Amino acid sequence: MILHIDMDAFFASIEQAINPRLRGKPLIVGSRENPRQTVVAAASYEAKRMGIDSGMPSAEAFKICPDLQFVAADQSKYIWTSERIFELLKEYGFTACNASIDEFQMDIKDTPEPGNLAENIRQKIHQKFHITASIGIAKNGLLAKLASKINKPNGIAILTAENTQEMLAKTPVKKLRGVGPKTQLLFATLGIETCLDIYQKPPQFLERFLGKYGLNMYAELHSTETFDGLESESANKSVGHSYTLARASENTGFIRAWIRLLSEMVGARLRQQNLAARTVHLWLNGPEMPGFGSQRTFQEPTNDSDDIARHAMKIMSKTGPGTPLIRALGVSCSSLSKVNYPPLFNEQKRREALLKSMDKINAKLGDWSIYPAVIHLARFPR
Repeated sequence: MILHIDMDAFFASIEQAINPRLRGKPLIVGSRENPRQTVVAAASYEAKRMGIDSGMPSAEAFKICPDLQFVAADQSKYIWTSERIFELLKEYGFTACNASIDEFQMDIKDTPEPGNLAENIRQKIHQKFHITASIGIAKNGLLAKLASKINKPNGIAILTAENTQEMLAKTPVKKLRGVGPKTQLLFATLGIETCLDIYQKPPQFLERFLGKYGLNMYAELHSTETFDGLESESANKSVGHSYTLARASENTGFIRAWIRLLSEMVGARLRQQNLAARTVHLWLNGPEMPGFGSQRTFQEPTNDSDDIARHAMKIMSKTGPGTPLIRALGVSCSSLSKVNYPPLFNEQKRREALLKSMDKINAKLGDWSIYPAVIHLARFPR
């Protein structure tokens, strides 16, 4: 069984937890600092109930609610909270992974009373961080993610062999991960409206109209998933970070800035653990390109964030001459080894001294007190 944790209005909830003045009020988190010239990166549930949601121009949101509260996004704050939540989850002893900055999954095997486990996790997150989470449990990650949406916010849903079809019949197909507007339109022409409609289609049907993507969807829906083969951080087999954007973007500079930011996070964690990597993996997901992933292996191991980003950018070039619409992305490193030798050349020594200075400043003054300037572009989506 897979347990999926989806944080409720994550960015907005964090801002409300930090600032009591914002609690209970309609709030948006903007991707830029200008309240009326940005895009809604996140909306509190008070704002959602008014019809305001992520991806909406902030000017339109203020027309709906002139008294709307506004906070400019602070990515370091959200990343820090996400990492602390992940640390809490690992204390339960199950194999866990980050699905995105505000989503997590755990392989809970055949744990008896999984609902009690989910309730315990939900309460601990609320007690420690003063924010809420919705949890879904099912036989695989795709269905568990879907289940987490059923009783949002702050709820729990379990899909069992007995109730899965009943639950899927009530859920529109657009709720499935990877089903964007174009796929929804195709499904509509095929008479597919609910998740049960697609769940009951044979693999041959899905392959005919969706190709390999359709076969993958069938397998994800019907499989029984475990994390037995997952590369775990605790085993020092891989280190990675991923992020889901507020909305899909095809702006090359913005996507490259996010790849650079994720590479910086991965590099910092490698250096903290005195590790270096020989393989970089880039994962991209969006309505035009679901589940792209590729990797590069090189001769000399590195924990330099600039090297990691450079290899990731080369992987990105495989997607074609332009930048496709991207909704989520991740950077990870594997083929890890301990760093047990000093740099040999003067340029390497200068670079290592720079990285150590950056890490020291960030450790003393807080994460992201100093960082490469290009990362600032990640705050300004187009």
